[in-house]
Amino acid sequence: MSKHYANAVWNGNLAQGKGKYELKTNGLTGQYGFPSRFENDKSQSSPEELIGAACASCFSMALAHELHQAGFNPESIQTEATVTLDKVEGGFGITEIALATRGQVPKLEADKFLEFATGAKENCPVSQALKATNITLASAKLV
Repeated sequence: MSKHYANAVWNGNLAQGKGKYELKTNGLTGQYGFPSRFENDKSQSSPEELIGAACASCFSMALAHELHQAGFNPESIQTEATVTLDKVEGGFGITEIALATRGQVPKLEADKFLEFATGAKENCPVSQALKATNITLASAKLV
């Protein structure tokens, strides 16, 4: 079993406050705040963006593993996650995570790539942890 650590600090109230996060393994830090979550301010990150990065990276690794297990050697997999934060009953919630992936996989047909991508979406550990959220595979293309 492996454990992974992150730290977050929030100072102030929701609307005017500021936050900072740190990934303990490599010391990567970033800032987040109300404008980055609710007003599309691109100068800072957001918790949803971090969830998107976690989902996209985990999915890409799971897809690479499934392809390798089936005898394919993926050269690259690039995945973008679009995380939707929307009003829901009682406040706000993540209503969807849409994944779009592109892969360079020699000797693999597009329909099989879609099959492997669908399996990876269902089985990656981050997708499993986020089962309450609708995670879709918006596209899966070979390049």
